[in-house]
Amino acid sequence: MGRVWISGVCDPYQPLEAKYKLTRQCLEILAQNNWPVVVQTRSPLVLRDMDIFQKGKDFEVGLSITTADDTIRKLFEPNAPPIKERVRALDELYRAGVRTYVMIAPMLPGAENLGEILAGKVAYAMFDRMNYHYADWVYRKYGLEDKMTDEFFTRTKRKLASAFGK
Repeated sequence: MGRVWISGVCDPYQPLEAKYKLTRQCLEILAQNNWPVVVQTRSPLVLRDMDIFQKGKDFEVGLSITTADDTIRKLFEPNAPPIKERVRALDELYRAGVRTYVMIAPMLPGAENLGEILAGKVAYAMFDRMNYHYADWVYRKYGLEDKMTDEFFTRTKRKLASAFGK
């Protein structure tokens, strides 16, 4: 049996999910049928479904957190929930016994500090660099071009991998 990933393409906890509960209904069906599930979101609304994650056979929940700096988050992800809310959600899930992870992708300026912020809140971390160019103008506008480089990604990934390894 494969693993269901909800969702690396479109956030399963869009604002309308609070009303319609479509993701919740899907998770309930998956849990009832013992499907292994990986959830990925940016939304603290994920906490609403903690009961399902706890009863699911093999569920993991991850939050995408691209930076530790909420000022940077506002430049690149202006409509995404604040960093503190996402970290709090990971902490609550982890303390409730849900297997958690962080997706640091795309890795933005300020990501260097996520290791200390997320210590004791995640079982593992995944990393990826900025792989699309629609945000290049943001880097240029705010003088962050050095954070677009392979060197920034490699150095930051190394630092974070070390922090998470501890």
